[in-house]
Amino acid sequence: MSLLEARQLRVTIGDKTIIDRLDLSLAAGERLAILGRNGAGKSTLLSVLAGLRKPAAGAVLLDGEDAALLHPRQAALRRAWLGQFQNDPFGSTVLETALTGRHPHLGRWDWESTKDADLACSALQAVGLAGMEARQIHTLSGGERQRLAIATLLTQAAPLYLLDEPLSHLDLNHQMAALELFAGAARDCGAGVVMVLHDPALAHRFCDRALLVHGDGRTEMGSVDDILTAATLSELYGYGLRQIEDRGHRCFIPE
Repeated sequence: MSLLEARQLRVTIGDKTIIDRLDLSLAAGERLAILGRNGAGKSTLLSVLAGLRKPAAGAVLLDGEDAALLHPRQAALRRAWLGQFQNDPFGSTVLETALTGRHPHLGRWDWESTKDADLACSALQAVGLAGMEARQIHTLSGGERQRLAIATLLTQAAPLYLLDEPLSHLDLNHQMAALELFAGAARDCGAGVVMVLHDPALAHRFCDRALLVHGDGRTEMGSVDDILTAATLSELYGYGLRQIEDRGHRCFIPE
């Protein structure tokens, strides 16, 4: 059974159709990149797949069940969502923030256990924030806050990760580390990963398949080797690209 499935999905913004009759299925351990121009609807599509926005038509299934019929707590046990922006209206520590990832696993009146705290601390260590548990989140840099958001998702320990521009605010070192973390979750834990990316070279390196969103209803999907080519990406972005291969990795540069 697929972790995530979309059936004849149609997504609109106002009166404009950005996704038309999309069918997709994501298996355990599979990584899917979503690419497209700014404003094409990548984030909107991801929010629909996460159950945060209703589709104009079609259905989204989590573990074979209609996501629209799931209780929010049940949905949160099945998928973890990383949005583009982190809002922190109230002060809290780094550890307290990471522990919010455990809330779907707790009863209404339960407190986090030592096991929950250990999971959160392990996630903070994985993103390079060990030793910062007591720091206030408002003192963090943009990159540190993004890494904390990733740690919170890892603490949630859902089988499906839906990531909207997970590399925002991260320097190159932490970009690669974050992608390696999710690749490891897919490889070692069978997690499914869907992420909006802007760099097709990173999508080719860290994903199995790619979904290209044109913004006018059209989509294309296939293996990264088949679909991430100079020809398809030049059409997608409206600018000529040249493809370079080096030691099994593929990159693209403007012509």
